[in-house]
Amino acid sequence: MNLKSASALILSGLLAMAVTACSGSGKAASEGPGGGRGPREPMAVPVTIGQVVEKPMPVELSVIGTVEAYSTVQVKSQVQGEILSVHFKEGDDVKKGDLLFNIDPSPFRATLQQAEANLARDTAQANNAQQELKRYADLIKRGIATQEQYDTAHTNVASYEAAIRADQATIDNAKLQLSYCSITAPISGRTGALLVHAGNLVKVNDVPLVVINQISPIYVTFAVPEAQLPDIKRYRAAGTLHVEATIPNDGGPAAQGTITFVDNAVDPTTGTIKLKGTFPNADHRLWPGQFVNVVLTLTTQPDAIVVPSQAVQSGQQGQYVFVVKPDQTVESRQVQVARTLGNDTVVSSGLKPGETVVTDGQLRLVPGAKVSIKNTPAGTR
Repeated sequence: MNLKSASALILSGLLAMAVTACSGSGKAASEGPGGGRGPREPMAVPVTIGQVVEKPMPVELSVIGTVEAYSTVQVKSQVQGEILSVHFKEGDDVKKGDLLFNIDPSPFRATLQQAEANLARDTAQANNAQQELKRYADLIKRGIATQEQYDTAHTNVASYEAAIRADQATIDNAKLQLSYCSITAPISGRTGALLVHAGNLVKVNDVPLVVINQISPIYVTFAVPEAQLPDIKRYRAAGTLHVEATIPNDGGPAAQGTITFVDNAVDPTTGTIKLKGTFPNADHRLWPGQFVNVVLTLTTQPDAIVVPSQAVQSGQQGQYVFVVKPDQTVESRQVQVARTLGNDTVVSSGLKPGETVVTDGQLRLVPGAKVSIKNTPAGTR
């Protein structure tokens, strides 16, 4: 063996030893006792949390309601005649007593003049009869006239006095008919479409000329289940019940009103009771025929247990929430939901004030899972 072959053999042996040493140290670093892999720490689930708080919360009923005019009047003619003029435009706001229509007064003015003439004639005849009665009274005292003549004169006086009263009644009626030729607004409100135009002949109490709706104040009518009737009666007896009406897609604040009517019977076909709220509606936002979202506030619960609505989940066993414990793990807890108001849910059992619940990230959670908090809810550190 020469020197070159010996050097190559030594180098090969050194390389083999290095490879063995490296492989042995790698195995020792990766293997635990017995040659297996060690346990890994489970990853924490990122979640958003909220707080369970105790605060006053209203007891409300939410339903769909319909806006109704406070009063509706169909304006009709009380006399027959031709419409001479119209004194408003369609859709105008009118006040009680404003002139709306003029009907041709000529026939009624002539009737009034005739009645006044009849009154003047009968008055003159009554005066003459009075003079005759006085003469016969003097003559009968002197024995010149008979009692029969005196009685006849007395009868004539009474007859003419009755005729005068009849003439006066005819004049009053003629004046009344003449006043009907000027049709005024019976209520304050908004006029609708003009149904009969100037130049048309109208009859007594025939077709409506225009419809006026009073919209300030205005009603909102809605129905609630009859099961709520005892609470409504109890809270209404204790004070005024407030109601709000929100117009869909309006964007403005809810209109405020009060309950002024509870129907005297439950509708047996629907099992509901009809209520009406009265709203000032000074800005005319509510319009007859609209559908609105109605919220009736019965009372305020001063010590309600409130949790964010996003925290409440539904499962096979009912509704539940994930409660975050001090060791940053979660437990599933069944709750009884009393009502939901927007982003707040009132629970009657299952939670205590000050507890922390998961509001987002529940899909990856199981009882006992470790969580990492992504937010700090208001009122906590």
